[in-house]
Amino acid sequence: MTTATVNNKALTPPREAAVAGIVFSFLMIIGLVIIRLGLPDVQVAQNMVNPGFEKALALAVHLVPFAGIAFLWLLGVLRSRMGAAEDKFFATVFMGSGLLFVASLFAASALVEGVLRGASSQSAQQISSDVYYFAREASYSFLNVFGIKMAGVFLFSTCTIALRTGFLPRWIAFFGFACGLALLVIISDWLWIAMLLPIWTMLVSVYILSVRPPVSEVKVFTTSGTRSHA
Repeated sequence: MTTATVNNKALTPPREAAVAGIVFSFLMIIGLVIIRLGLPDVQVAQNMVNPGFEKALALAVHLVPFAGIAFLWLLGVLRSRMGAAEDKFFATVFMGSGLLFVASLFAASALVEGVLRGASSQSAQQISSDVYYFAREASYSFLNVFGIKMAGVFLFSTCTIALRTGFLPRWIAFFGFACGLALLVIISDWLWIAMLLPIWTMLVSVYILSVRPPVSEVKVFTTSGTRSHA
């Protein structure tokens, strides 16, 4: 019995699918900027959002589901690039941390949506300052504590697999380690630190789009002889 080599390129998504990482990066950066500027540290007089940011905040919240979908698509692209050489342990951490990050992102946006609905309510009873403070701090906690930490774990696991399999350059992997370390170690309410994840994902997506990977091949057993397919 001999072996034949079959190209498995058709079984992998096109590298153009990496544009999902760019979409995620843009949507997350835009959403973070709008939310940080739109939700004040304290209520502005009787307003729960900064004047003029109501529509922008509503847009940012409605963009979050699309950012989550783009990130999930990016997970699939990265796992496909890893190929059969991916380590099951780190691959499990990679997928789990990515999914938990998306869940934390959705939870934070849901709380922001609750604040917006309260701010636009026409009823006589408006949300109190205590309720507003709770919703705001809870949304920041979901993003800055849980989401950011899962993003750090995601970067560490992804870059570890990248070093072992070589599906990303070493400099991108080491830059990802630095970003992941900052996300894991720095404990603060500084919302802008969340920018590190979309910056790294955009860098990875641009690399995948600009560099065509070598054709991967799979060996299959035949009884007729060895065949090579391009």
